Amino acid sequence: MARRLTIGEFSRITHLSIRMLRRYQDQDLLVPTEVDGASGYRYYSPAQIRPALTIKRFRDLDLPLADLRLLLEAGADDGSEENRRAARDVVAGHVRRLEDRIGRTQRAVDALRELLDPSAERAVGLEILPAQRVLAVSLDVPGGAGLGWYDEAMRDLDAATPQRPVGPPGGQYAHELFTEGGGRATLYVPAEAPLPRGAPGTVRELRLAERTAAVAVHAGAHDDLDLTYAALGAFVTERGLSSRDFVEEVYLVGPRDTDRPGDWRTLVAWLTAPEGGMPAPS
Repeated sequence: MARRLTIGEFSRITHLSIRMLRRYQDQDLLVPTEVDGASGYRYYSPAQIRPALTIKRFRDLDLPLADLRLLLEAGADDGSEENRRAARDVVAGHVRRLEDRIGRTQRAVDALRELLDPSAERAVGLEILPAQRVLAVSLDVPGGAGLGWYDEAMRDLDAATPQRPVGPPGGQYAHELFTEGGGRATLYVPAEAPLPRGAPGTVRELRLAERTAAVAVHAGAHDDLDLTYAALGAFVTERGLSSRDFVEEVYLVGPRDTDRPGDWRTLVAWLTAPEGGMPAPS
């Protein structure tokens, strides 16, 4: 008969507090192999040491309880191949979430370093964006709508442009989208061919007029896009330029091109009224 361990002995071996072991039992994660009916004493087996430490590591990494139970079931002797495959998927998915969290944390640290460095400045210039023919989807985004509207609009534009677009997609957004959480948005893709038959009814042909803007190219993920907007807003304010009611973003390289956020490039244009910007070329 394998030696049984009291909860105190098991606690000393695993460095898990007795309180934590009781919590694991209440959560149905690590149930003692034996509970004395008269005294209520809990006993564990040496075979439970590794599972206990595994549970601790996964809980330290915030793996949801339901996913952790699935992992424990898959590790059981009678776990099916389907359960083991599902468990591998759970681990892989959680690792991806952890890597994403680490990336966001690093980008937040980098942003703080930039904000705390008085000499750090993002490059901003004043440019004239040329007139452009596009296929576009315009909509009024309600407050608190999330980003589903963007995905839906891009799906409609993809359906209307079966061939590769002649340039990167972009969007014009009312300032209220950022200040109030809702407002007017126009998503577009450059186009040379006319709107094809059978295109979604939301898509229309549109000509973007020549426009003056303070412009910066944002490098990397969008976590610190607010720093680029801040640099543009400060540039416009300090020079006494008159802002228009919307801003424009052009996704030079984005999630649709690569899954490496460090490679993303977004042109951000803070549009200004013509009289406040550069004179149009003659």
